[in-house]
Parts: sequence; structure tokens; C-alpha cells
Amino acid sequence: MINQNIAGEACGKYLRLSQHKTRKVLDQIRGKNYQEARIILEFMPYKACKSIIKIIESAASNLMNNHNVTSKEDLIIKEAFANEGPKLKRFQPRAQGRAFAIRKPTCHIIVKIEQMEKS
Repeated sequence: MINQNIAGEACGKYLRLSQHKTRKVLDQIRGKNYQEARIILEFMPYKACKSIIKIIESAASNLMNNHNVTSKEDLIIKEAFANEGPKLKRFQPRAQGRAFAIRKPTCHIIVKIEQMEKS
């Protein structure tokens, strides 16, 4: 008999955040339990934290609704990563009729939450 872990997944796409800065935040919560990760994110001073909290809550809700998990206390963040999204291309006018290109990054954040195995 194969013991399969129950997992919930959520993703946020086309978020106006840099994937490099988002990965720094995600590295802090990967492998932590749900409650601890929420507390860490609430007190971090980064813009990405608000979006990541929403995605973590969504993944936990998906797990609870789809797999009949009763409490959030025994959930653990199994995977959390950010991929590069398309860049918004804008132009800033400069002196003597020139244009300066501005590339505004976007990213996709994916979070997978699993239920901890009870011994």
C-alpha cells in the first residue's frame, strides 16, 4: 500500500513583484508549518509578503475544502517558489528626443501545502 500525502496548491500569476525579491521571502517560509509561516510573513517588511499570505491562505483553503482536512495546525509548506513572468515594457522620455526603456518585472508564485504525517 502506497502512503500518499494530501496536498493543496495555489498560485498567484502576473504579480507586479520581482521574482528575485520574492524568492528571498519564500526561502524564509519553505518547510515551516502554516501558523509559523503566517507569523513570519506578517512581521516581514517586504511588499511580497501580502501576496504570499493570500496565496498560502488559498492553498490551505483548497486543501481543507477538497481533501476534508479539519485544522490548519498540522499543515506544512512543502514547496514555495517564484517563476519569472512577462515584463511590462514602458518608455521614459529623455533629453534630445531620446527614449529610455523601463522593464517592469512580474512573477508567478506557486505554493504547495501538505498535511503533516501523524506518528
